[in-house]
Amino acid sequence: MKALVVVAHPRTDSLTSRVAAKLVDHLTAQDVAVDLLDLHAEGFDPRMTVEDEPDWADRDKVYSAPVREHMARIEAADLLLVVFPVWWFGPPAILKGWIDRVWNYGFAYGRGRPRLAGKRMRWIGLAGETRETFAERGMDDVLDRQLRVGVSHYCGIADASLALLYGTLAGDDHVRGLLRDVTGLVDVAQRS
Repeated sequence: MKALVVVAHPRTDSLTSRVAAKLVDHLTAQDVAVDLLDLHAEGFDPRMTVEDEPDWADRDKVYSAPVREHMARIEAADLLLVVFPVWWFGPPAILKGWIDRVWNYGFAYGRGRPRLAGKRMRWIGLAGETRETFAERGMDDVLDRQLRVGVSHYCGIADASLALLYGTLAGDDHVRGLLRDVTGLVDVAQRS
């Protein structure tokens, strides 16, 4: 099994990065080959370019070399884990740009049989607000629909889920608990 762990936070000492590192350690300990994609550390440019804009008349368009490299990393993985901070009740701009540029027409969608079908995907968002605040505003449902349904399912990934880690600003004890429990979000065994 191979996993692609995508991290979308500018600081390597952030809680988001610590959660990703914990997941990498967990997967590696279970003999899963892990490809860590740190969007900031690798200098990913989230801005859409003409070269990477979808061509609705050509689903076999050849996208830029950096985008094709990211596509290959996604294709090589059985399990996709995307770890990100929730800012303004949504994913950060670099993650949205990665989806816009890489999860593109002809690659992630736009074919009779989606190339990404059969993969498993876990979106893991870290939110400073409480679960109650998200639920009260309906933002947990909005984020779930956007990522799990609007991206994963739309691209043929039926086994997808969103887990939100709430209250990330609540203090050291709470953060230690989140870090301790985060590996429970990822089951390595393939579901039958």
